Amino acid sequence: MTTAPAGNTYKKNLILAVTVIFGLLLFMVSIDFLTYSLARLNNEVANTLFMATSNPFVGLFIGLLTTALIQSSSTVSAMVVVLVASGNLTLAQAVPLIMGANIGTTLTSTLVAFGYIMKKKSFRKALSAGVLHDVFNIITVILLLPLEVYFGLLSRLSAWITKGFVSGSPTFEGEPGYQGFFLRPLSVHLSEWLHWPLLALLVGVLLLVGSIKILSSLAYRSLITPNFKKIRKHIFNFPYRSFAYGMFFTAAVQSSTVTTSLMVTAVATGKVALRKVFPFIMGANLGTTITAVIAALYKTEAAISVAIVHVLFNLIGTMLFLPYPAVREIPVRMARSFGKKTASTRVIGFAYILLTFFIIPFFLIYFNQSE
Repeated sequence: MTTAPAGNTYKKNLILAVTVIFGLLLFMVSIDFLTYSLARLNNEVANTLFMATSNPFVGLFIGLLTTALIQSSSTVSAMVVVLVASGNLTLAQAVPLIMGANIGTTLTSTLVAFGYIMKKKSFRKALSAGVLHDVFNIITVILLLPLEVYFGLLSRLSAWITKGFVSGSPTFEGEPGYQGFFLRPLSVHLSEWLHWPLLALLVGVLLLVGSIKILSSLAYRSLITPNFKKIRKHIFNFPYRSFAYGMFFTAAVQSSTVTTSLMVTAVATGKVALRKVFPFIMGANLGTTITAVIAALYKTEAAISVAIVHVLFNLIGTMLFLPYPAVREIPVRMARSFGKKTASTRVIGFAYILLTFFIIPFFLIYFNQSE
């Protein structure tokens, strides 16, 4: 009687395992193919594409706008690793892009909140939860970007840490190092078959996005189970436990937008209080760095440094807020206040999204390029 269900479970687990392995291989192939394609691009083209990143503040908004459009900080951070590995970006130029990606990824959770716009009370709670992620990242950027611009805090610290993993000092220019074993021949053949470097670049981006989507959907389906729903109510009463769940769940899903969007729904429906959700969101912010770390394993010392920058940025932000309940209240109160104002005057919410994620970044980038 129990043989058939056991057999079905075995088949499902086997299919899941094979699909996960396929997703990981596709991810690694896409990363290596992107690196190889970018390295083959004409330097003049690359300089034109990434010249704006020489200004750290514009680089911040390039990362923000790109992530807002793609809706995946994991994809953008992996692409930044690739750009550094291929020699098209320096580590100093990459840091603001990573910071901007962290802000840009918060757009999805804010948009999810607008699904409750017809219910004033639920909309107020949902928008407060969505904006909480924004506020946390914006405050962290305000604190860390000047320290990076004037003292090179994150780039120097990451370069120093990298020396512990890689012998010799990190190199930020030149040909990308390769440690991908059997993947490079596949990248070479695929690039030769596609012939045009820009077409190869587009295919690489599509492969990267596709692999992340596969891994995200698989992890999401395996983790959102009845058992997980039962223990969910026991998580949020303990800040550090909530932080750990947010971190590991997001690392598995490889998308902080998925986990934070779930939290928006939880707060909107009254299942979790806004204050208790904040540690989970901080954990999600740190968990999403796993993509950059995986991408860096096959690249140069400089690319490893970029991944470490991503981890450091989110880790420092967490250390500023998580251990201190009084400090944690600051973003929570700001988000709650914004939610109340927007619930009364809904145009504020639309103006905030358009200005923060699209209009201001676009015009800053446009005018910088036209100078």
